[in-house]
Amino acid sequence: MDSLSITVNGGRTDKAARSVSTATVSLELVQDLLLSLRALCSEPTLDECLKQAGIVKEFISHPASRLTHDQLVRLYQESAAATGDEMMGLWSRPIRTGSLKYIVRAVMDAPTIRVALYRFTQVWNLLLDDYRLNLAQAGDSMSLELIPRSTKIGVNRFGHALILKLTHGIVSWLVGREVPVQRVVFVFQRPSFAADYPILFPAPIDFGGQFSHITFRAEHGRIRAERNTADVREFLKRAPRDWIFTSYHEHVMRLKVRELLYADLGRTLDDVSSKLHMSSRTLIRRLQDENLSFQGIKDDLRRDLAILNLARKDVSLAEISYALGFSSPAVFHRAFRHWTGMTPGVYRAAQQELQSPPAGG
Repeated sequence: MDSLSITVNGGRTDKAARSVSTATVSLELVQDLLLSLRALCSEPTLDECLKQAGIVKEFISHPASRLTHDQLVRLYQESAAATGDEMMGLWSRPIRTGSLKYIVRAVMDAPTIRVALYRFTQVWNLLLDDYRLNLAQAGDSMSLELIPRSTKIGVNRFGHALILKLTHGIVSWLVGREVPVQRVVFVFQRPSFAADYPILFPAPIDFGGQFSHITFRAEHGRIRAERNTADVREFLKRAPRDWIFTSYHEHVMRLKVRELLYADLGRTLDDVSSKLHMSSRTLIRRLQDENLSFQGIKDDLRRDLAILNLARKDVSLAEISYALGFSSPAVFHRAFRHWTGMTPGVYRAAQQELQSPPAGG
């Protein structure tokens, strides 16, 4: 059994999309969101959101905890519905349910993407008190900038990432394909979970900028969007499933290597370097420049595939362990416990409990 045969693909058919759907992000990435939710709603409400998102509450206390694509999407959807705030307390003023619908409707019939982005900023500037969005153009680039209205405003890192990611998602939806990004800059300093951002944004990412912004090629601003009301309904229904993770891998060596290993976990360093048209020594050096190793990337992929497949009932622990290249279930057991603080059996039991219908239901 190979890695593809046990991977949860969520109905997405192309190989790049399936590879993206296996990616996970650290729980640290969403800590600012969880802090906002704890301030906004009761503990039982938050617990229910986690449960509905398929997130084991005990699991998130482990420092190495990871969230899958599906879990992050469902956490967003459940939290927005439970709080009545489509930005889940990330900004000083609630973004009431239905706001995103009117934002999308405002941009869908714009004559160009640039006009759509301008309308996008204007609607947001009616909703936000602490920041304003500004559309700027310089040379062959156009940027959407998140400008604080006061020097005393705090920075919610997840909030900044989410609004820039929403910008990218709407532009890509209007164009009809994922649009490349030139650069993403965040105003806050480089966090410990910086390696998660390339999973969200297909671009070089900088920290400690004057303000947070996302930059596209200006030529994309001249494209005409062709979307209708039915498209809007589908976009809103699925949000943020189609745009929260990027399907591009060319911007980070780690993701290029990961995609090749996803296709075949048995590939060696020499196999992968040959596919990338470079020597093994060059690949090792390139990875070292990102503080990475080939084995570390392979282990991260095996961890993510394990997390995905332990949520299923149709594959055994032994099948998962051998498909992921472990010599025995016992070795897989030790590795998974090291990654997550839980054994595979305990994690699977907790996942299945979350998926079980309530008693008497």
